[in-house]
Amino acid sequence: MNVVIIYDSYFNNTKAIAESMAQMADPLGLKLLDVSEADPESLDQADLLIIGSPTRAFKSSPKITDFLNKIPDGSLKGKKIAAFDTRIDISSVKNRLLAFLVGIFGYAAEKIDKKLLKKGGTKAASPQGFFVSDKEGPLKEGEALRASHWIKTLIQ
Repeated sequence: MNVVIIYDSYFNNTKAIAESMAQMADPLGLKLLDVSEADPESLDQADLLIIGSPTRAFKSSPKITDFLNKIPDGSLKGKKIAAFDTRIDISSVKNRLLAFLVGIFGYAAEKIDKKLLKKGGTKAASPQGFFVSDKEGPLKEGEALRASHWIKTLIQ
């Protein structure tokens, strides 16, 4: 199985999650790409495409959004897709307004997932969020390990 993981990261949290997944999937044909190194042609050989972004203002980073917009319609037909993001754990924040807004606008992973499905991909898993301790991180304890377990379910 050829796996392509594409990510963007501001404070290296999303990168750390992507690298944890890559270590678990390493025996397979794997490409781990920062979004700045990726182009739609890098998806041609993918059986499983995983895209991740930090959640910024309830959506994915501009680089991930631009990349998703460049993927030709229908070009993901026959490919499994999965999306993930890094996010603040709303249950640990006492800001009710933020919790309310998240309830309305959501997180990046869900928006990435919808875009990949519109491009013809087949959902391999529900969008996944990995938690950071604060706006700039670090990752909450155990999240990198959780990412390793998550990709394991996708490649079996």
